[in-house]
Amino acid sequence: VQLQASGGGLVQAGGSLRLSCAASGSIVIINEMGWYRQAPGNERELVAVTTRGGSTNYADSVKGRFTISRDNTKNRVYLQMNTLKPEDTAAYYCKADVVPMGWSSEKTYWGQGTLVTVSS
Repeated sequence: VQLQASGGGLVQAGGSLRLSCAASGSIVIINEMGWYRQAPGNERELVAVTTRGGSTNYADSVKGRFTISRDNTKNRVYLQMNTLKPEDTAAYYCKADVVPMGWSSEKTYWGQGTLVTVSS
C-alpha cells in the first residue's frame, strides 16, 4: 500500500491551496484518512481526519478555514485550505488506516510530505 500526496506549494497569506492524497495497492478497505503537519522544530500534529462514513475532526487552529473530504471510490482524501496564514507553513502528511488484502486488521500508512509555504 502506498500513499501519494500532492498539491503543496508557495502561496501568499490569505491564499488557498488544495492537497490531494491517493492510496494505491492491495486494499480491502480504508477506515480513517487524514492530514497531519510538521513545522521545523515541532512535532507532527493533527490537522484534520475523516472516517469512511464522512465524520470529520479538525484542529482548532484550522477550523473554519480548512475542509477535509474524501472519495471512497477512488481511495483519495483532499484538504482544501483557505485563508492560509504564515503559521500554516509546514510539511503536510496524509495518513490512512488501511486493511490490506490478506490482513484481518488495519495498518497505518503515511504518505511522503508535501511542503506548504505561506508567505506574509
